[in-house]
Amino acid sequence: MKTVLSKWFLPFSLTLLLISCNTGELKFSENNIQFDSISVEKTYYFFDIETNPNYSLQINFIYPVDYSSKQILNLIQQQFVSGFFGDKYGDFSPNEAVEKYIDDFIIEYKEEEDNYKIELDEFNAEEHEHDHDHDAEFNELWYSKNETFINKIIYNRNDLLSFVVYKEGYYGGAQASHNYINRVIDLKTGQRITEDDIFVLDYQDDLTEFIIDAIAFSNNVEIDELENIGFFDVNEIYPNKNFYVDETGIFYTYNEYEISAYVVGEVTIQIPYEKIRHLLRPESPLSEIAFR
Repeated sequence: MKTVLSKWFLPFSLTLLLISCNTGELKFSENNIQFDSISVEKTYYFFDIETNPNYSLQINFIYPVDYSSKQILNLIQQQFVSGFFGDKYGDFSPNEAVEKYIDDFIIEYKEEEDNYKIELDEFNAEEHEHDHDHDAEFNELWYSKNETFINKIIYNRNDLLSFVVYKEGYYGGAQASHNYINRVIDLKTGQRITEDDIFVLDYQDDLTEFIIDAIAFSNNVEIDELENIGFFDVNEIYPNKNFYVDETGIFYTYNEYEISAYVVGEVTIQIPYEKIRHLLRPESPLSEIAFR
């Protein structure tokens, strides 16, 4: 089974390959925090028969392993784990979360074995009844599943840490799914930074205008032309909490089908700090880079 990898995924894979070849812990000099990585490839076949449909999982997980405060390190690890695997895994250590996710998904996948066998037996019986004289086919690919999880450190300075999780999945449908999860962590507290931490009250309407303008600009069209190139109703676009930051600005990502058709793909736009300083809290965790 082939899946279509996004433009973001291809160079990212190379980055992780280089990281995985490096022995020992990974260290980013900007903040005094050290990282390590876990790489896993796992495949499970229905009834342990390799010619049957299978669930295939690839994980490349970068996570923090050392910081000046052990208490804050634990909180940062929780943010990495929950961002990568989902909130229900947030209380597990990185290694435990990897093992638990694999076990959970295989258990869930094995529950489909009986349905697969019933459908296959019914198809074979029908084939025999018609003496193989009809054009029906049994599509085993509908039972095959494939997942790839990768994360990447985007920004690691000024007591801020931005990372992005990329998930690609094929679940038996006609198309693979692609999903991007962004998080920003305040290394002084170990907590996730939210829109409410950054922006003043009643920021949504003004910020929405900047987001829509940025989407139109990045596509080289006017706002009223966005629907012509695959976007949905622009009046339904709003800040979606899925952002990361660096020294230049705030980046929002909208995933497939969120504001546009599948063919458009994910949409990531940048809003420079100088355009929205009037919407930013002077005392926010971003103040050092946003008001410099």
